[in-house]
Amino acid sequence: MDNCPACGATLVSGCHDCPSCGRCLDEITESFPPVGEGETGAETIPSEGPLLVVRKGPEVGERFYIDRATLTIGRDPGSDIFLNDITVSRHHASLERVGEEVSVSDAGSLNGTYVNGVTVDRALLRTGDAVQIGRFQMVFLSGGGV
Repeated sequence: MDNCPACGATLVSGCHDCPSCGRCLDEITESFPPVGEGETGAETIPSEGPLLVVRKGPEVGERFYIDRATLTIGRDPGSDIFLNDITVSRHHASLERVGEEVSVSDAGSLNGTYVNGVTVDRALLRTGDAVQIGRFQMVFLSGGGV
């Protein structure tokens, strides 16, 4: 693959994410490279419930369990998920859990909230979705022994 299927940017051989739009390219590659720098192998973490795992950016490997109906995400230290980076708005987004479904909603942030490389106001998350907030790229896992 020479170009990103989402934005058309030229790709470097061996890329896991598009350098232009940040789209995860792992699901469209032909081989599965070993876990390396900037990756956590989060897809193999067993969990009893839904969570986000940081796989790129500050705090790689950090886990955020979605254990309540609503969680706030932002640079404000009072946020449920505190992402300490200038690229994250103080009140950036929120996660909402209803039964087994989890959705992410942007809270009018300056840099936007992305799911699988696409900016969203609100999106229902599925296992393996890449959620980008500022420089933090996280993978969503629905839990239940992934």
